Amino acid sequence: MKSHYEDQKEHAKKRLNIIKGQLEGLQKMIEEDKYCIDLLNQSLAIQNSLKSLDALLFERHLKTHVAEQFHHEPEKANEELVKLFKRVHK
Repeated sequence: MKSHYEDQKEHAKKRLNIIKGQLEGLQKMIEEDKYCIDLLNQSLAIQNSLKSLDALLFERHLKTHVAEQFHHEPEKANEELVKLFKRVHK
């Protein structure tokens, strides 16, 4: 039986493959001079896929590292989370 960590790793790899396919699709659309709105819609889909991957990676970090850090290195955990929060909300 796979651990939760391994399941999340597999899920992240699948998401990356989807994103690769979306990027290749967008590149092909650009090369074929597709309609601008269609290009933008594909670009937005890629951005949403990246956000979904970010959420998955963040959840993994919270479950695998942050919980442990709060017990042994609480200041480091706080600093990392605040720094990330600030980057996300620029």
